[in-house]
Amino acid sequence: MMALDSTLAVQYTVWPDDLHGHRFTVSLVIHHPNPQGQVVHMPAWIPGSYLIRDFSKHIESIAAFTLPRNQTEAKKKITLERLDNDRWRIPKGTGSCEIVTTVYAFDQSVRTAYLDQERGFFNPTSLCLAIEGQAHLPSSLAIAPPHDQAKPWQVQTTLRQVKTDASGFGFYMAKDYADLIDHPVALGQFETIEWQSFGTPHRMVIQGLTSEQSQLLDKKQLANDLQRICDATIRLFEPRKPKAPFKQYLFIVNAALDGYGGLEHRDSTALLCKRDQLPYGDHSTERPKKSYEEFLGLCSHEYFHAWLVKRIQAKAFQPYRLNERNHTRLLWLFEGFTSYYDDLQLVRSGCITMERYLELVANNWNGVLRNPGRTKQSVADSSFDAWTKYYQMDENTPNAVVSYYAKGSLIALGLDLQIRQYSNNRQSLDDVMRFLWKEHGKTAIGINQYALDLAISSTIGIGFSKIWQRFKRDYIDGTQDLPLQIWLPQIANVEVAQKQANFTESIKLALGMRYTDSSGWIKVTHVLDGGIAQQAGLAPNDLIGSINQQRITSTRMDQVLGSLVNSKKITFHYFRQDKEHQASTTLKLDCPAQYELKQSKK
Repeated sequence: MMALDSTLAVQYTVWPDDLHGHRFTVSLVIHHPNPQGQVVHMPAWIPGSYLIRDFSKHIESIAAFTLPRNQTEAKKKITLERLDNDRWRIPKGTGSCEIVTTVYAFDQSVRTAYLDQERGFFNPTSLCLAIEGQAHLPSSLAIAPPHDQAKPWQVQTTLRQVKTDASGFGFYMAKDYADLIDHPVALGQFETIEWQSFGTPHRMVIQGLTSEQSQLLDKKQLANDLQRICDATIRLFEPRKPKAPFKQYLFIVNAALDGYGGLEHRDSTALLCKRDQLPYGDHSTERPKKSYEEFLGLCSHEYFHAWLVKRIQAKAFQPYRLNERNHTRLLWLFEGFTSYYDDLQLVRSGCITMERYLELVANNWNGVLRNPGRTKQSVADSSFDAWTKYYQMDENTPNAVVSYYAKGSLIALGLDLQIRQYSNNRQSLDDVMRFLWKEHGKTAIGINQYALDLAISSTIGIGFSKIWQRFKRDYIDGTQDLPLQIWLPQIANVEVAQKQANFTESIKLALGMRYTDSSGWIKVTHVLDGGIAQQAGLAPNDLIGSINQQRITSTRMDQVLGSLVNSKKITFHYFRQDKEHQASTTLKLDCPAQYELKQSKK
């Protein structure tokens, strides 16, 4: 594929070259390399997912060539100096040159790249080398079609089209490297849903469905629900004159057997869901409503990020430094507040009932209360440590880490309740979000640790500052549990009751053990601080054979535990490293508090 413009300093070309071997071939043309020796590097992580992933490990081959200055000259191979895992240097004095890489791509997640006979997907962070000192320059991206696909493929991306064919293959433009990597690209065949939200075109493209599922997919319901969610979010930030901050928006969906997740971008998102989470028009079977609502929650979450994260942004991320960890203590705000609003926007838009919304809030609250890590780590510390703790979970994570997503969502709820109480329901967290949008989102001025203080005092009033500072000390910088059982009835008129668990449910909570089935054995995965399992001396990876002399399996767990109703002691027979052990401890039902929420009838 020829270059779009020979005067453009930076040109990328991506070929889905080997569908069966799952390999992309990528060409990078640099017309004006640094005469002192141009350095190029592959990003080590992707914005929005705070883990060093070392994308360079998927490069199978890399070679550099001089570009011919005329038709009689031939390409000449030049030596690339390897500086470290991610960086290479072109020799001094090299003129216009091309670097060609072969990249293995078989990761189904939304963060990297994938290629097989049915579809292709890539984030440019996984394929496109960055040019040190030239990241500010505009570049072109040429996307070539595969040679041997069984059916014609299309391209789906929001990158600016310049010269493409009817299927989308051809040339795209990015204003700089940061713009390039903020546009994921999907290749293949798609089911497409389109709608408009306040005049802005939106679409969802879905891959991975069976032919039967494609025929039954309820596109009308998807379009209606997604439009309501998008409308509600646009109205939240721009209530007077609703208008989206982008010219178009694209949801790229990979529907698979298993998996769940999303990654935000400025005017698009990549989503992974289970096929049965989507709505189908087959009325002979009951639609999995809660599963579909979970998918809508994912869409709502990533769409909200187009405002909070992609535009209202941490100052620590301006600019992103893609070869090192970028630390911030504010992920509880960016991810936690988004997690609060994703479900709130579902109920506001009418996609779920208030009853279902309160169930989701209770599930999240109870999940936080079940993890001992919440008493040891603040959400501010969790945000800072995301790179090494939250994104690298192990068997001790529940005892040491609090989720800045889950508790961050409760913090947003608690702050919303406190603002409503202080203002007699004249103001809410919505007002704070609109201030952040006006002062930081529209201006691109990054948020530091004091920006929320100013936003709250400016919108709610200086009189609320003392309440806010105490709130921040206790629940954000501190590890106290939010007293939602007090605030919800007082402020939101929501009934809160402790869940009335039966004996079997209570002992499972008191056990403090998480497990999986391993060839008919109960394999311990996590042992929670203070639980019966820890008091008995169980540890992760132990294989439990019996409890109180009864054979235990995953299918018999409830039956065996329920039979202990009159027991004073619990005895485990287990194997650790193939060595047989037996341990006993007192059977006490010390359980973390768990709650149920209902709308008050008052």
